Amino acid sequence: MASLDWERIAADLDTHGCATVGGLLSPAECLGLAEGYPTDALFRSRVVMARHGFGRGEYKYFAYPLPEVVSQLRTALYAPLVGIANRWNEAMGLEVRYPEEHATFLERCHEAGQTRPTPLLLRYGEGDYNCLHQDLYGEHVFPLQVAFLLSAPGQDFTGGEFVLTEQRPRMQSRAEVVPLGQGDGVIFPVHHRPVKGTRGYYRVNMRHGVSRLRSGQRHTVGIIFHDAR
Repeated sequence: MASLDWERIAADLDTHGCATVGGLLSPAECLGLAEGYPTDALFRSRVVMARHGFGRGEYKYFAYPLPEVVSQLRTALYAPLVGIANRWNEAMGLEVRYPEEHATFLERCHEAGQTRPTPLLLRYGEGDYNCLHQDLYGEHVFPLQVAFLLSAPGQDFTGGEFVLTEQRPRMQSRAEVVPLGQGDGVIFPVHHRPVKGTRGYYRVNMRHGVSRLRSGQRHTVGIIFHDAR
């Protein structure tokens, strides 16, 4: 984590609304997480996207205790992201501030009835996709999240690009396609982010999804820092 260029990451988030990180998951760790998908004991629930109009494919929410690598990523990534989150809220005129320790933030969630873990493992097959959406889950929302690609593009699957859209007031939506390699992560907003205009900062709405898989199978792990009701 210390080897990452957090100055560059913060600048990319401010400018583009997303930032990529590499080197945090090895191929073996990616394979180990993906191969855990059939093990129901690891998860608290399963969602088939087509049943809810979310797209095609499915995902499972991990149960507590989280797998060690997922728990470590969640804790370690929160620490450098909390400063960005607090700076963004200040720029957008929001009063909420986040504590330095992730455990303290989870206590805030749990006291409000948000006790269910939100990190998840997603699986897509040929023709599957994920509609544009936001991962809110309750009153307490940490404004950034991270998705790690566990599969190898061009080898395990084709298509299936990570997509962000940004809706600025009185403007058409802007799309951002984020290329990822196996083990790479993308940091992006859960809900909205600040953009600097001629009269100061204003708030833009963000959504994310995955384009249609052309072939193969794609696994992703999502790291969301707030828990769900």
